[in-house]
Amino acid sequence: MEIFLQPDTWIALLTLTFLEIILGIDNIIFISITAGKLPKDKIKKATRLGLLLALVFRIILLMGVSWLISMKAPFLSFDLSWIKAGITGQSVILILGGIFLLYKSTKEIHHKVEGMDENHTSSTKSKVAASFGMVILQIVMIDIVFSFDSVLTAVGMTNGIPGALIIMITAVIVSMVIMMIFATPVGEFVNKHPTIQMLALSFLILIGFMLITEGAHLSHLEIFNKPVGAIPKGYLYFAIAFSLGVEALNMKIRKKE
Repeated sequence: MEIFLQPDTWIALLTLTFLEIILGIDNIIFISITAGKLPKDKIKKATRLGLLLALVFRIILLMGVSWLISMKAPFLSFDLSWIKAGITGQSVILILGGIFLLYKSTKEIHHKVEGMDENHTSSTKSKVAASFGMVILQIVMIDIVFSFDSVLTAVGMTNGIPGALIIMITAVIVSMVIMMIFATPVGEFVNKHPTIQMLALSFLILIGFMLITEGAHLSHLEIFNKPVGAIPKGYLYFAIAFSLGVEALNMKIRKKE
């Protein structure tokens, strides 16, 4: 534990913990919306179980960092007249995760717009409402994708630092504990306000699209000799923060009225 006596270790740990919390916000949004379909007495349990599974997946991936890095090697390459790419394991996981997010978010928005959650009878609700097991399965699927992205960021941040694995695992555990503390109030707030919920679903569509482009970038996809670039995460987080700020002003105005 001598590494924790060095200031560079603490700087890396605090920076990585902060980044892990930021990267975990989209995970909390997805878990909150998915768990919100359950009865109220099961929402907290599903939320905590979802975040606990996310923690487990991230630690497992961190323990297999060498395997994770090896997934950068293409296992399928093609070069046609107008498109070429080298498909890697990392790109496949990110693209599939992005497609799943796009499907899930679009489906949820359709349900909200059609009013299926509010205007149906109780018998119809029981058919539409997701079972606890199905909710956990969906959370597990997206946890794997978000954990994958989070661990790749952690590896890049601590590359070359002594005791990098210990720093990464510590940062992941601390960030997940903090998210577990605030996940329930965040989830209640999102599910209580329909406009925030719709905004959160729109964010998930953006994140899904970002994952697809990032996967295409990792596979070095070129279309008509134009490489597909990854969307900088800073742009995405700025858009989310700006939208939330505007919605907060709208909520304040509605409250006054």
